Amino acid sequence: MKPNTQQLSDLTIQVRRDILRMVHAVNSGHPGGSLGCTEFLVTLYQNIMERKEGFDMNGIGEDLFFLSNGHISPVFYSVLARSGYFPVSELATFRLLNSRLQGHPTTHEGLPGVRIASGSLGQGLSVALGAAQAKKLNGDNHIIYSLHGDGELQEGQNWEAIMYASAKKVDNVIATIDLNGKQIDGTTDEVLPMGSIRAKFEAFDWDVLEIKEGNNIDAILAGLTDAKSRTGKGKPVCILLHTEMGNGVDFMMHTHAWHGKAPNNDQLASALAQNISTLADY
Repeated sequence: MKPNTQQLSDLTIQVRRDILRMVHAVNSGHPGGSLGCTEFLVTLYQNIMERKEGFDMNGIGEDLFFLSNGHISPVFYSVLARSGYFPVSELATFRLLNSRLQGHPTTHEGLPGVRIASGSLGQGLSVALGAAQAKKLNGDNHIIYSLHGDGELQEGQNWEAIMYASAKKVDNVIATIDLNGKQIDGTTDEVLPMGSIRAKFEAFDWDVLEIKEGNNIDAILAGLTDAKSRTGKGKPVCILLHTEMGNGVDFMMHTHAWHGKAPNNDQLASALAQNISTLADY
């Protein structure tokens, strides 16, 4: 049975707590984008993706996900752990020496759920397209999902991949762009204005849809279901996901300041008080 909206909401709150506590414990990490994408990743893993029990690198016969903006590893690790890939208690090792949960996800420690090292921005879509084409070659009809930051689109390799995807009709991939309008040094418009991202993807012949309420679980469910229905029709699919960086913590929202900054003790207490535990802390 897939979880209902209330269960997804409860898990979202718990994942927020995980993110905040992980980053605070080591005074390092990226809470802003992680909090902004919490609803999306919880919904994707718990309700939308077709996943098998256990984990293997080939991922034959199931949907796959690739995180391109790897600095939001706190939300990725929390969702993976709470989806059964590894013990939730391991979240306490985030960014520690010899931990499998490094600041940017990596595969050399054999962490279940992680298929590529990410953190060098701009590379994830290329990998996702390779996996999507492998699915086609293997006669596997499952879908490849990927997540990218809007600031990350300032990297040139993305556009080579975007051009390639439509030219080769890679129509079993759904690439989601986290449109929070912020990056480490300010707003995306201040750092490098990109104009209409929708128009750019459409100019490269992608099928584009938008989720205007990217922190609303019902809207995400509807948007992802719509995106799935558009696959297999000759075009790659792009979701423009409008989110709020730092969502769920009032003092982290509407600013880029928490892109890569950890809360102090008082700030952690305030943030956790806004997200009362729904399951159990690690």
